[in-house]
Amino acid sequence: MLKSLLRSTLPLLLMMPAGPVLAQPDAGAAATSVIVGTVTDIETKKPLPDVVVTATSPSLVGEQTVVTDANGDYRIPQLPAGTYTLRFELEAFHVYARPELQLLPNRTIRVNVELLPGSLSATTIVGAPPTTDVGSTSQGVNIDQEFVKRLAEMRPVIKNGGKREFESLAELAPSGDGDPNSTNDRARAPSWALPYMHIFVADGTPQPVYRAPQASAVPTPQPAPERTVAPKNQRFFDMYFKGYGVNPTVDTEEERFSTFSVDTDTASYTLARAYLERGALPDEQAVRVEEFVNTFDYGYANAPDAPFSVNVEGFPSPARKGYQVVHIGVKARDVRRAARKPGHLVFVIDVSGSMAMENRLGLVKRSLRLLVDALDERDWVSIVVYGTTAHQVLAPTNATQRATILSAIDSVQSEGSTNAQAGMELGYSLAASHMLEGGINRVILCSDGVANNGITQADGIWERVKEQAAAGITLSTVGFGMGNYNDALMERLAQVGEGNYTYVDKLEEARRIFVQNLTGTLQVVAKDVKLQVEFDRKTVSRYRLIGYENRLLTRQQFNDDRVDAGEVGAGHAVTALYEVKLRDPSQTNFGTLRIRYKAPEGGSSRLIEKAMPVTLLRPAYEQAASPTRLSYVAAAFAEKLRGSYWARPLTYDALASLWEELGTPLKARADVVELGGLIRLAKKLDRREDRFESFAPVRTMDADRVPTLK
Repeated sequence: MLKSLLRSTLPLLLMMPAGPVLAQPDAGAAATSVIVGTVTDIETKKPLPDVVVTATSPSLVGEQTVVTDANGDYRIPQLPAGTYTLRFELEAFHVYARPELQLLPNRTIRVNVELLPGSLSATTIVGAPPTTDVGSTSQGVNIDQEFVKRLAEMRPVIKNGGKREFESLAELAPSGDGDPNSTNDRARAPSWALPYMHIFVADGTPQPVYRAPQASAVPTPQPAPERTVAPKNQRFFDMYFKGYGVNPTVDTEEERFSTFSVDTDTASYTLARAYLERGALPDEQAVRVEEFVNTFDYGYANAPDAPFSVNVEGFPSPARKGYQVVHIGVKARDVRRAARKPGHLVFVIDVSGSMAMENRLGLVKRSLRLLVDALDERDWVSIVVYGTTAHQVLAPTNATQRATILSAIDSVQSEGSTNAQAGMELGYSLAASHMLEGGINRVILCSDGVANNGITQADGIWERVKEQAAAGITLSTVGFGMGNYNDALMERLAQVGEGNYTYVDKLEEARRIFVQNLTGTLQVVAKDVKLQVEFDRKTVSRYRLIGYENRLLTRQQFNDDRVDAGEVGAGHAVTALYEVKLRDPSQTNFGTLRIRYKAPEGGSSRLIEKAMPVTLLRPAYEQAASPTRLSYVAAAFAEKLRGSYWARPLTYDALASLWEELGTPLKARADVVELGGLIRLAKKLDRREDRFESFAPVRTMDADRVPTLK
């Protein structure tokens, strides 16, 4: 076992300069393009996961290799223009090759293929499947840009200002077992697409990718008892998630900039805990690495004269030979509880039949009772409920009238179906009628996220949420319940509403959100916060951002103030981890960190930046500070749960050993003790087969590349 080296201080604290430093764009960067597509079985028409897709071209140095996801979808980004050959390989299927693909600059083409069952070693089949040019930045829709832009703007880009149709709030495809005979178009949708998205082919004809089912076609969920343990080898019923894949390893010669929007949500970790404590592994799509990492407090100090402090440290990766793990932690300034702004909190509570359980609606009511004790004379509380219809339970009431508020909470009862739109409309109306100028005006949606009445197309509700956020009324979402739960909707609503998304599985979690972290949960100190790491090509050859797949931005979007990004509350920290392969560790710096943010009231963004010296990279895991090691254990645990290819060499026993090496007193902290217990519990529950082992054994893994079948 590794010997623990306890450090009494955090990694080197890098103080940010008070004035902005302008980032210099890379004017000479070459235009790149993208190939996307879906691979299916020619006989069954079902999507094929784990197909190895290799792109080769005279224009490409080496080759680009990706693996299809669970929906059979693949995406090969950052390709120079040229003539390409694609090769598709999967055990028990004939190898398929598609030559002479013409890829123009700044273009995305779609190549869908069907594989024929047979021997992998048989003669390669060469064909010419239909290729769809799905546009560029100058004509139609550039799907590569849409893939990124949808995360920030929540809408497709439509040529000639056409009508925008937004992601359906009503229904997303459940991540659990579905009907294999279903004709629902959503089941065949590519992983990067959005419901109601339209793309344009070269002639400008709109081609709908797919359409989400209308709410009227979906049966109303019936209340059912909360399950303590999921049936063996089955998932909880009707759990709705949206996966975004796993970030690739990027060659700095192709792209040295890594840019993403910050995320301070924690719901994914709490959901995973709820799964594990009920005797089931979480759905892989439910695991968002950044939310595991950002659940924990790393003890970052405040920068006395700057809006953010930055903590950077690295060490050799325990799982990926030849790579360094780089921990980057950014902490916003604290605001004393007494200095917090006054707030008007409008609780919009789902009281539909699916919430009629003690650990759903009952837990909501107990959570709100905790909150009442944390508020004071500066604050106001309103309550709206919605079932089949929406109605007001409590008009804006000062927090000092505790008995009145508690009585209103106690009066809330379950009723009807789920008209989420009516509830949110009434909540916003109430917030606007009692707006606190200069204060915190927040709608807080408490729900299981299931909407089956009142919403068919989501244009109006998305626009409403965005408009209200721009006007100063933000939206946070708090999830409740296991089974019949819509994680994807709750996360997206909070993202568009410029709030945060949390999940409450027990009363202790409600206390953490509504009592211990109340100021940080409510008071935003920086808006549209984006992080960008520019890696020095002389020092770093390859890198991978661990997590933040649904928060990725382009290099150009970093400097574009029109692009929405994440909000950071008082005292909140954002932590990100990279895997970095050094080319020449003798250089002074391995990269530059840039932070772009706006003041809470908006306006133009400000830029701060700091060089990251190589001296911050420690020679061994046990020589890094305990909080740095904790962030890696949390990230690696998430990687294991979501089945990341790059976490395969790290066994649960090895992960438990790394947890043991966190050292005291950190290892004795309650939340860290819980993390260790969840790791051991996951080891007992995880009976999944390694889907890569048959053609890429762990013992022969190449730390640099996803494998190519021979």
